[in-house]
Amino acid sequence: MPRVKVSVIIPVYNTGKYVDECAPSLLGQSLPADEYEVIYVDDGSTDDTPGRLEKIAVAHPNVQVHTMANSGWPGAPRNFGMRHAQGEYIQFVDHDDKLGPEALERLYEHAKRNDADVVIGKMSTDMALPRRLFRHTVDACTIENDELMQSLSPHKMFRRAFVELHGLGFPEGPWIMEDLAFVSAAYLKAERISILADYPCYYWMKRDDGGNNTRHRFNPRHGFWPNLRTIVRQIKDGTTPSDDIDALQNRLLHRLYHVEILSRTREPEILREDPAEQRQRFETAREVAREEFPAAVREALPAVSRLRAALLERGDFDGAVALAERVRDVTVRGEVGEPRWEDGCLVADVTLDLLRGDGEPLALVERDGTWWLDPQLLDGVPGTEDGWEVPDPFRRACAELVVKDRDREDWWYPEGDPEVRLEPLAEGRSRLVVSGRLRLDPERLAGGRPLKRGVHDVWAHVQLLGVDRMVRLTGDGTPGDPAASPALTGGRLALPYWTKGKGQLALDLDQRLRRLGPDTQSVVSANTSRARRSLGLPYMAASGGAPLPVRLTVSTLTVEAELAPGADGTARLRLPTRLKLPAGRHPVTFPKADTPVAYAVVRDGSLLRLEGPAYQAGTGRRLRDAVADNRRVRSLRRRLGR
Repeated sequence: MPRVKVSVIIPVYNTGKYVDECAPSLLGQSLPADEYEVIYVDDGSTDDTPGRLEKIAVAHPNVQVHTMANSGWPGAPRNFGMRHAQGEYIQFVDHDDKLGPEALERLYEHAKRNDADVVIGKMSTDMALPRRLFRHTVDACTIENDELMQSLSPHKMFRRAFVELHGLGFPEGPWIMEDLAFVSAAYLKAERISILADYPCYYWMKRDDGGNNTRHRFNPRHGFWPNLRTIVRQIKDGTTPSDDIDALQNRLLHRLYHVEILSRTREPEILREDPAEQRQRFETAREVAREEFPAAVREALPAVSRLRAALLERGDFDGAVALAERVRDVTVRGEVGEPRWEDGCLVADVTLDLLRGDGEPLALVERDGTWWLDPQLLDGVPGTEDGWEVPDPFRRACAELVVKDRDREDWWYPEGDPEVRLEPLAEGRSRLVVSGRLRLDPERLAGGRPLKRGVHDVWAHVQLLGVDRMVRLTGDGTPGDPAASPALTGGRLALPYWTKGKGQLALDLDQRLRRLGPDTQSVVSANTSRARRSLGLPYMAASGGAPLPVRLTVSTLTVEAELAPGADGTARLRLPTRLKLPAGRHPVTFPKADTPVAYAVVRDGSLLRLEGPAYQAGTGRRLRDAVADNRRVRSLRRRLGR
């Protein structure tokens, strides 16, 4: 019997229908069923969950179901599952999420190839921003890689011997942030950590009842603040203290300070929650910040975040509210050049910057060689009357272009990194500007593989001065219109367009929503073809790949044709030789399109040639057409040729 390579552990409690929705992704893995086991641990459910689990176990020999008394949180069931696991590696899954079909096989192979203690598989979700952690696959790294702290959920693969060697386990009982405690401890102990970013392994699904919404994660009644102190101290115990803001300990603590502490001071939370309750959160966050986090953590923050931290630590709740109201109105402006096709890639120049609520650039002011935060942003914020210094305008400044698969919630990263620079305005004022080039390759973007059929929206993720924004990449085009010419890439149709309403740049592959016809109405070809059955389409870029079969209408006849890459980098349309149509010039149209892309000239049931819609045949051409298929003429031409 093959050894068990992976044990998948799923804690469940009153899960109901979500058990059945999750199960197919666990049981339909590409890894053979006798090489992995699925361990459900029911935490004392009181609904029909146990019955659902038993039905799954009866039908699948590699499924185990265990039941325990209710503990109130996932930690104890996960620990129970680890004690019963036989796999070389352990993969944690929540009962309302899903795995990619090849997730276990790919994660296990990546783990074995790199001898990894921990493997972090690419996560896809519509409940969180894309993470730079999944920009590239990494064979081996350690806790020194700052980006690991972007992912502290337990949905990873751990070597079971590594877990047992270090006695790793989840805190049990109603212990909120139990995942942060377990994963951060594993990061600190691991000698080799691998990242698999070229395949979506884990789908963090949004429940229709909101049961896994991250808004509900913060709950002081479940020990949020004491637990946060425990995790901070765990990191301190595993690292060396230092006053250097870039020392490892301070870099690791930055994530906890930024997410768990400063969330109590910034929008949307501080503007959304009941002021009396939020003020109490604010005061407790202040106490934990002052007692647990070194000053170097605060000093390492970018300008706006550092101001929030200063307001928090001096107890200025009203000042924090005022700053949140000002920052809430900050937006990102994008200037997108005209998209175009180059070497099979959709290319566009992109420039991004921050705007204040009044629409003016968010500026930095230089005085005596020192940068200061825009006074207009600070208007009404107590304690900033003399300004707020910005020691390093580029501190944690970054931006990236990302492409989202609208159907699957997958995020992909095009080639290249945008640059952040200071650009002078006037009178000692400058703005931070992001500039770069979008280069979207439909045949390689999805982890080196072609994007799947569907609509793929282009976004920009910007972090400047401590202001974090996800913005749709828009341009000057009319919403709903094509953004660039169609293209034939790898034997598929790629249709760039500006989405209706928002005017966001999007790429439709394989005509998921768009059709080729409407995208070519304003562009017609005036040429004719020397070959009998093909016509160059100068408005359609083409690169590589096999010809694409297409169904067209020639007058009233539906025919099977093909689009193929031409030698000049554009596509060529090819029609069958025989067409059961009367002699004449017949319009050629794509489905659901009224405007012809070509005209087929037919004689005696055969295609004589193709013409562009704007081509005008002269008298001589019409005369040659009339005699071209005459049998006597053909016979004479053959004799003359000999």
